[in-house]
Amino acid sequence: MKRLAATVLSILFLALPALFGAVAQAQEQPRLRVDLDQLNPRVISTTSTSLTVTGRVTNIGDRPISKLSVRLQQGTRLQSEQQIGDVLAGGKFKDQSATEFVDLEPGALEAGQSATLNLIVPLGQPSKLQFSKPGVYPLLVNVNGTPEFGGPERLAAVSLLMPVLGLPGKAPAARPPSPPSTSLLWPIANSTVHVVSSPLGGPLTLADERLAGELSSGGRLDSLVTAARVAEADTKVSSSLCLAIDPDLVATVDGMTRGYQVATGGGSVPGRGVDAAKNWLGQLKALVAGRCVVTLPFADADLTALTKVRAGDATDTALLAGALGGAVTIKNLLGIQPQDGVLWPGGVLDSQTVEAIGKAGVKTVLTDSGKLQSDSPLSGGVSIEGTDLRAQPIDALIASALNGTGSTQNGLGAIAFRAGLGGQAPGQERSRLLIAPPRHWNASGPELTTFLQRMGDFYTAGLAKSTPLSDLLGESPSGTASVNYDPRDLTAATSGDVTAKMSQIDNETLGLSSAMTMDATKRVNPADVIAPVRLALIRAASTSWLGADATTVTGNARGDLEAIRSQVTVERPKQTIALASGASPLPAYITNGLPVGINVRTVLKNNVGLRPTEAVPERTVPANGAVNQLLPVEALRAGRFSVDVSLTTPDGTKLGTDARFELTSTEYGAITIIITVTAAGALLLLSSRRIYRRIKDSRADRANETAPRVTEDAQV
Repeated sequence: MKRLAATVLSILFLALPALFGAVAQAQEQPRLRVDLDQLNPRVISTTSTSLTVTGRVTNIGDRPISKLSVRLQQGTRLQSEQQIGDVLAGGKFKDQSATEFVDLEPGALEAGQSATLNLIVPLGQPSKLQFSKPGVYPLLVNVNGTPEFGGPERLAAVSLLMPVLGLPGKAPAARPPSPPSTSLLWPIANSTVHVVSSPLGGPLTLADERLAGELSSGGRLDSLVTAARVAEADTKVSSSLCLAIDPDLVATVDGMTRGYQVATGGGSVPGRGVDAAKNWLGQLKALVAGRCVVTLPFADADLTALTKVRAGDATDTALLAGALGGAVTIKNLLGIQPQDGVLWPGGVLDSQTVEAIGKAGVKTVLTDSGKLQSDSPLSGGVSIEGTDLRAQPIDALIASALNGTGSTQNGLGAIAFRAGLGGQAPGQERSRLLIAPPRHWNASGPELTTFLQRMGDFYTAGLAKSTPLSDLLGESPSGTASVNYDPRDLTAATSGDVTAKMSQIDNETLGLSSAMTMDATKRVNPADVIAPVRLALIRAASTSWLGADATTVTGNARGDLEAIRSQVTVERPKQTIALASGASPLPAYITNGLPVGINVRTVLKNNVGLRPTEAVPERTVPANGAVNQLLPVEALRAGRFSVDVSLTTPDGTKLGTDARFELTSTEYGAITIIITVTAAGALLLLSSRRIYRRIKDSRADRANETAPRVTEDAQV
């Protein structure tokens, strides 16, 4: 019995830590997800009577959960950026008031099931939520439950910022004496790189139909345009709004309107979004008419990455110029001239890139205030030290609030805080606000419309002053600042492996371009032929690729390059070539499917048994044409053998694919025979000389042997 007890205790001693460890690990996993459908009102005012919160609670764990309940918790008025940031990060805050827990229906959820969340809380004197003064307050949607094999606990929560312009049932609060001049950027950009290929004269091919879905009714891009068009009814919102447009998106959608292909595992199929593209592009043209527009870099490219792409020993500045030249595309396709020299770049701008974009014609950059370092809080425009560039800071606190869960509501709270809605320490309010949502904003259509409507309320209430972006940009710089970024920015930037592969493709592309010539009949510029590769290289630097491996990122550019040079090739003979003599020339038929002429050089490879007798001259193959080239060669032996024939540009850039020639020869070439006879004669001469020397040496040896005996006989 003692042995049995000892064994059981040992097992328990070993098993309990593992059991408790497993339970602790399981508790760290998320159990519930809360999706809010409605929060009304978004801004509490003197006329607000109740607060409604609706949504869904979903069991995303692997165990049943029972006794589900929800309540709202309200914290004290926020008074610092740090407190705002803590709420946005989901940090805990001290409760000032809270509602009673309300049971959810159903009250128990199996894994994967959902329950409806519906709370209506009265506001005013008898309310469980008490707002003491106008300001910005943290609000927590707190869901409790009891997991199987566990106890009651908080299983999910959503933190929100709630602006309170006035206390319910009380007299309106005094307006801020000097509301900030406020402008709002409205990003219309690709969520990812969609274009697989777009060759000159060929079909546009997209990776999938995601873009068509975003353009269709209710899609992400459709919602952005629709919300902005609805906001046109409010002149204050409309005048403060400036559209930030990705030229790559506009060019891609324009291409879709003429028909496009979608890549699949077995080839490509016709795209289904032609009508959606036509409708959306028409809506966008109507929206931009007479409105402020600024450009994003083409494909939202990481400009710092492009400054690291090298062609030979120098930076390929043409790539950066291409990424910055989207204003022409927007003007040609949308009929509107964007703000001159104004750019909203993404990614990290280092000092080298800042200098480069200044030389490329950019005058003003719209950038996150956190990426600028100055001795005073940044509000208005500043000059960037050591350059002629002006920087207009985008408020970093508001940008952070607009990114993530509850983005529109938290954005409204951060805007109200920045505008001076009570409680701030001196210096945390701003006299000028440039507001920018995430570049790839994915808020729903109703959320976007609500956000703009509440911005209109802020303007009407005098919390903010509607200001066109051009007015902010027209002010004199308020000081100077330097570019500021930290190691975390650099680790999130485009990797060196990507820029190295981009440089390799860029070198090959430029080598191919240098061999092209304009054909007098086709009149096609060689730059237009390689333009798809250049654009694909810019897309490879898109900020939407961050984190992807280099081969994936550069795959489209590599594919476009291969598609171009594969059109210049040597045709493989259908039958064995019999050389008429040992020195017969080898006929090569070179074809060029490109609409430009191209200079080629023919190279023999794996040519054991055959050698060129002289340098093969370069040939120009006409556009969409072919030439026969006789390669001066000589057979080194009789019999059957093979040789690979390949093409390169004059600088060695490979073209097409190698063609294997099967050959037979019954004769040696004249040079081979001459060399063979000469070698045989030399061998015979050397052999004769060797035999002669041996005979001579032998005679000398015999003479030396007989000479002493003659002397001795003479002495006798």
